[in-house]
Amino acid sequence: MAWRQISEVDTRDAVFGALQWQFSDRVELNLDAQWSDRTFVENRRDLNISEMRYGLTNVVYDENGVIQRMNGLSAVESTASNLSRAEEYLGAGANLRWSGDRLTVALDGAYSRTIRTEIERQVRLRTDPFDMNGTRNFFATAPFATNSMRVPYTYEVLPGNFAPTVTFDPRFDPNNHALFWDDARARRDESRRHNEIWGARLDLDYRLDGFITNIAVGGRWAQQTFTDYDVRNEVTLNPLGPPAAGREDARINTLCRTAFPQTGFLERAEGNSITSWATFDPLCLMREYTGSEDPGRPADLRSPANRDVTETTLAGYVMADYAGDLGDMPVRGNVGVRVVNTQLTSVGLRSAFTVVNNPDGTVTLTPTPGTFDTVTLEAQTTRVLPSVNAIFELQPNRLLLRAAAYRALSRPAPSALGAGRTFVLDASGTSVADAINEIRANGSPALKPLMSWNGDIALEYYPNRDSLFSATLYFKEFSGGFIPFVTNEDFVIGGQNVSVPVIQTANSDRKSQLWGVEVTLANRFSWLPKPLDGFGGKLSYNYADTDFENEDVSLGDILDPLTGNVSEGIIPPAGLSGFSKHVVSAQLYYEIGGFSLQGIYNYRSSYYQDFVGGNTQLRYVRGNETFDLRASFNVNRNISLRAEATNIFDSPKVTDMPVVGSIRQYHYYGPRYFIGARFRI
Repeated sequence: MAWRQISEVDTRDAVFGALQWQFSDRVELNLDAQWSDRTFVENRRDLNISEMRYGLTNVVYDENGVIQRMNGLSAVESTASNLSRAEEYLGAGANLRWSGDRLTVALDGAYSRTIRTEIERQVRLRTDPFDMNGTRNFFATAPFATNSMRVPYTYEVLPGNFAPTVTFDPRFDPNNHALFWDDARARRDESRRHNEIWGARLDLDYRLDGFITNIAVGGRWAQQTFTDYDVRNEVTLNPLGPPAAGREDARINTLCRTAFPQTGFLERAEGNSITSWATFDPLCLMREYTGSEDPGRPADLRSPANRDVTETTLAGYVMADYAGDLGDMPVRGNVGVRVVNTQLTSVGLRSAFTVVNNPDGTVTLTPTPGTFDTVTLEAQTTRVLPSVNAIFELQPNRLLLRAAAYRALSRPAPSALGAGRTFVLDASGTSVADAINEIRANGSPALKPLMSWNGDIALEYYPNRDSLFSATLYFKEFSGGFIPFVTNEDFVIGGQNVSVPVIQTANSDRKSQLWGVEVTLANRFSWLPKPLDGFGGKLSYNYADTDFENEDVSLGDILDPLTGNVSEGIIPPAGLSGFSKHVVSAQLYYEIGGFSLQGIYNYRSSYYQDFVGGNTQLRYVRGNETFDLRASFNVNRNISLRAEATNIFDSPKVTDMPVVGSIRQYHYYGPRYFIGARFRI
């Protein structure tokens, strides 16, 4: 269990522009480009109870198996971190358009690149049987275990509170810097994500006379590449015995101390009992323990967990627009079909392992440095996507009925298609089999797009030019879901081939449905006297339901790919990632001249949120609401000023894992304020 306090500095820069060149009244060229850079730096201060499973007594569970109360013993850690993330985006596009009397031809090319680099420098300090001055701590004496570094604590979930209450033995003061000096661990993590997309398309549109007004045909080509790596440098110091006079541990502890940077920490989290602790400067600790504030990344960035995905898409379509009358009622719309072919190539690395026999009888597996085999996995899909929609003018320009039916596909994120492997090793294993805790696929290249048949019908009513009422009923049927499966793979361990089960994710055969209804009401209060006629508002509500199932990778149903049998899991599946049954949005605005002010309220009920890359346990976000304010002023046509305040009531984000009620995290981000200016040349 951990508490985290964060201080953040966020910088954003962007430059974008567009150029239009009309060669004649028939030929036009449009060029646009954008570059943006966002960099933020977080200083994190963590207090960790690192051994929540050690020495447990008086454990009380609820009816779902979630712990409600327990007593335990654990080392306590103060961890200082400096996290920097830089995200750079570069995009450009070109569109050439020729318009004839009936035929229009458009050729378009685009490029997009996103690079995200994240560096975290972290130093952990632990409790010890002695404090920094060599005085024995109470928890290292009877009746506690002699020479123990573990502090007694009580964990309790009180009725009505989502934040667990943790109480240390009153003789332990988490604000005492002198208690945190042992088992120093200096760690530098670096990750980099590189996503690049090239795309081109050709569209031809021919205008006709009659019920069919236009025929359009076209083609699309796109190639997306996604690569990443995660590397680590780590040094752990484990001195024995109490600190000696003049010892480096005591000097560094004193040199790098900082005051707790926040008052009222988590004071709004009902049940929380920790409001401050001893904190340290992460860069100071890193410099003193390693000799440099940034020891740099390893020379070899290769790892079995790296992803290298290339996805090529080729699509073609034909579509016809129509317009006419159904009796006395005007009707218009289009009908068409699209064919999409997707080819995937995913490259992964495999490493051999060396067996290390430790003096205590345990076995450790270490990847053999610098030796990797390349594995290339390929997949291909072709899908046909028909569509039709119609707009019926029940009362021209006043009452419209919209209807549509179409087939759609939803591709997995490229990060979920990697061919890498993540190895979870157990340092306490006494055999090779014990040492391998788990091997998990870092993506599944064989994942296919989720296919769906969709239908919706909407009624739109415009009683006047400033008002709108709409209601939409929609339905989707999905062909498939996601389910974990286990397959054996061969790895070289200690010079011998060993078959090890690997957990991956596959598409399931079951069909799932989703349906919902959305209602929107909007009005500009033009009927009020000036200057109140600048007010307006909008209110939307959406209700949806689905039986889509996403199984937990470890505790849910597991498919045997050889027999097709499914082993029943011990926890229920989740639904669609990001899916909430209830969503409410309300907006009140005031506009006069070049000035605009908006207040925006959003609410969504609980939902499942997957992790980037998939293949992890289920995570649920509890229902939450936010309120934001936005203001802008157009000085002239070229200069505008903007201000924004988000989450001004400090609404928390609370997550559970792997079942609802088993709290994993709660965050109070606090309100955020932004001020900006836009200049147009």
